[in-house]
Amino acid sequence: MSAFFLQTEGEELSRACVENIQKAMTDFVQADIPLCVEVVFVEEAEIRSLNAQTRGLDKVTDVLSYPTLDNIRGKAIKGADYPFDIDEEGNLLIGSIAVCVQRAKEQAVEYGHSFERELHYLIVHGIMHCLGYDHMTDEDKAQMREKEERILGKLGITRE
Repeated sequence: MSAFFLQTEGEELSRACVENIQKAMTDFVQADIPLCVEVVFVEEAEIRSLNAQTRGLDKVTDVLSYPTLDNIRGKAIKGADYPFDIDEEGNLLIGSIAVCVQRAKEQAVEYGHSFERELHYLIVHGIMHCLGYDHMTDEDKAQMREKEERILGKLGITRE
């Protein structure tokens, strides 16, 4: 059994939402240590700056992910393999996510669904990147989307 924790900073994400995402992610990955993702909510200027600095793209985006571990996609995670990535509470940090709240609001309107759905999707999408999933090929994209939809389904968030 693996536990999953979100450390949030910035936009107020209700405690219930955080707990629901944590529950949905628990047991999604085999790990002998609790896993942790840092989630930071940022404004457009900050995510644009981060995108330019880290990806060379000088534009606003919705979410950026910064995985800390390599080659963990679909594998059991052992804390002993990552002793320097364990925080003070004994959680293994697998990455950080920056979410642009304004883009999430705009995309919710654009896609015709709730802000809550969009925000949850972006967080889950970022977590999938931290777990080593990507969408560079059609096959990888399909696998990542299936996993995202499974987690969102556990949250009771479906395509509206």
